[in-house]
Amino acid sequence: MQKIDFKIILLLSLLTLHTTSALAQEKPWQHIGRKATPAEVKAWDIDVRGDFKGLPRGKGSVAQGEQIWEAKCASCHGSFGELNEVFPPLVGGTTAEDMKTGIVAANAKGGVAQKTTMMKLAKLSTLWDYINRAMPWTDPKSLQPDEVYSVVAYILNLSAVVPTDFTLSNENIAQVQDKLPNRNGLVRFDGLWNTKGKPDVKNLPCMNACPVEQISSSLPDFARNAHGNLAEQNRVIGAVRGADTSKSASTVAIGSATTKTASAAINVSSLHSENNATQNNDSVTVVEIKSVLSKNSCTACHGLKSKVVGPGFNAIAAKYKTESDSENYLIKKIKAGGSGVWGAIPMPPQGQLKDADVKAIAAWIVAGAR
Repeated sequence: MQKIDFKIILLLSLLTLHTTSALAQEKPWQHIGRKATPAEVKAWDIDVRGDFKGLPRGKGSVAQGEQIWEAKCASCHGSFGELNEVFPPLVGGTTAEDMKTGIVAANAKGGVAQKTTMMKLAKLSTLWDYINRAMPWTDPKSLQPDEVYSVVAYILNLSAVVPTDFTLSNENIAQVQDKLPNRNGLVRFDGLWNTKGKPDVKNLPCMNACPVEQISSSLPDFARNAHGNLAEQNRVIGAVRGADTSKSASTVAIGSATTKTASAAINVSSLHSENNATQNNDSVTVVEIKSVLSKNSCTACHGLKSKVVGPGFNAIAAKYKTESDSENYLIKKIKAGGSGVWGAIPMPPQGQLKDADVKAIAAWIVAGAR
């Protein structure tokens, strides 16, 4: 009979007890998920701070910025950043004296119809960061760092901050910051920064029939729909929808004035029943038009019923409903783009759309855009 080594048994018992105790102390969520990879963190961490930390290496000239601007920016902001039809103007309202003092005098004195971006800009990193994140409006985050430098350089040149032959880079951007007309005009709201107040942790929990605070201010009825129905002008992305401003505020319940966001499917073959009488109904092609419009950012510029950047789809349908061969005309316009029909703002070509999607959109518009 083998001799039992009690020391080994004791040691094994202690190890088992330690392992069991450690497992008992672990939380159930400690093994859920995984650590983000460096590439994932890099893709997420794109912000640029006021001291330019996070700014990528790169450079871009005013001349390069002008080319990018005309191709991707001028349709909404005008060739010289002065357009006020779509968004507030970017450039104007600053003087050479403002660049010396770092305070835009017109901000306090008035004298301009509307404050421009350059009148309010205190940190150049804000402009760079916003363009990098959100522009162009129809294709955000599509610009490369050198393109962002170029566009920022062009805006600065339009404001006479840098000369025409200037090249902006990560190496000289801090020096350009010192020339901004409103660099000393940053306002600090203590209510957003003071952390000495008591946190609001004493509210009573409510899960059903909770009290709702009433809105303290609202637009008068005569002004609610001044720029078209807001409910039809949102991008079809996310849960936030605009209020139905075609109705009086007193008749619209809070949180209920939203447009239908479900994609409307259209039977494309039924629009051409005269020309395709022999088509088998069992093989009907159904295209979800609103899904296609949303995916390709069409709804960023066109509302269903109201003008946003371009005309509403219903207005386009009404314009061409009596035109012969209107569907083929619209197909060409969607593919090639154009300008002058609905005003000065051009529509960029939509070459990324598949032929079937272009045909379906044109057919949907001709059928009434409903």
